[in-house]
Amino acid sequence: MELQDVINRRRMHRKYDPDRPVPKETIERIVHNGTRAPSAGFAQGLGYLVLTEPEDRQLFWEATNPPGQAEATGSPQLHDAPVIIVPLAHKQAYLDRYAQPDKGFPPNYEERWRVPHWYVDTAFGAMLMLLTVVDEELGALFFSIRDEKTIHDAFGVPEAYDPIGAITIGYPAAGSTTPSRASERRDISDVVHWGRW
Repeated sequence: MELQDVINRRRMHRKYDPDRPVPKETIERIVHNGTRAPSAGFAQGLGYLVLTEPEDRQLFWEATNPPGQAEATGSPQLHDAPVIIVPLAHKQAYLDRYAQPDKGFPPNYEERWRVPHWYVDTAFGAMLMLLTVVDEELGALFFSIRDEKTIHDAFGVPEAYDPIGAITIGYPAAGSTTPSRASERRDISDVVHWGRW
């Protein structure tokens, strides 16, 4: 598929075919491409928790949707997704990298980061995975996790790794695209400003 086609076809999907597993080599390609994201100082401060086994996916839903609370994602159909990937940002990798001699910042100098690149770069990786999903003719949804500690506790993720959200992946079911788009896409002239705002 051409890159422009991938970008034009990218949508969020909330319903998946529960009877079509995603081949392992396809998942490996998606995750591999997520490691190709830009990385400030080549710190590479990210990690991916990949959940494909039914018991792991069930544990994810139990951990992120505590009993007695509303469905965190607003979409119980997401539970049919055969793949869940949790992108995790590792701040300390950036602080350590920028304290090295070629960067020259003091150890643990957070003030250098007006916009924390550990989140930006991890989001870049998530987007590369979302684009790869389209190229593989699959569907995906990126959504927030209400309480990141639930992921640490349930899956033994080190505290230094902060989940920025989660991505469900699978073969789209009919009517799978997100219903939350209440209006048309903004006109490009409202978004892009040449020379001056």
